[in-house]
Amino acid sequence: MLGSFIRRWVKGTEGTTAIEFALLAIPYVFLTVGIIELSIMYTAASLLEGATGSAARLIRTGQLQQQEAMQPEDMFRQALCDYATVLINCNDIQIEVQTLNSFDDYTGPTFDADGNLVSAGFDAGGAQDNVLVRVAYRYTMMTPFIGPLLAGADNSHLFVSTIVLQTEPYQFGGA
Repeated sequence: MLGSFIRRWVKGTEGTTAIEFALLAIPYVFLTVGIIELSIMYTAASLLEGATGSAARLIRTGQLQQQEAMQPEDMFRQALCDYATVLINCNDIQIEVQTLNSFDDYTGPTFDADGNLVSAGFDAGGAQDNVLVRVAYRYTMMTPFIGPLLAGADNSHLFVSTIVLQTEPYQFGGA
């Protein structure tokens, strides 16, 4: 009696599909959520790049330097925020704009002990100046169990967008 029960139990296949699914479901869910998290992260990075390019155009064309209604840094930040309205918290964007004597004067970003950008200030320059525009944003992962695997212990990843440009000769001496 006990022997026939053990034989039936060893040969039984009623629960194998459920067990196989249980073993494969967890890695599948982690992989799927990880792919979605990476997609959203790279979308935010692309959005920051586009916002930086759009806002830097205000400096390149002289619109930022010639306006008088707002402070130049506030206008630049507003242009960034108007472009990057999704996935990026505008209050957490760090901005650095400085003039360069030549394109050879470009230096890499400086970071503090926490890994945040140390800004050298905001100076949009004038007509035909070389200008460095650098924008940094610390993106926090949305999933607490996938984030540390992809971004490290602090569950975030720093995006830095840099543009070096020469402003246009927007000051004309016409009548």
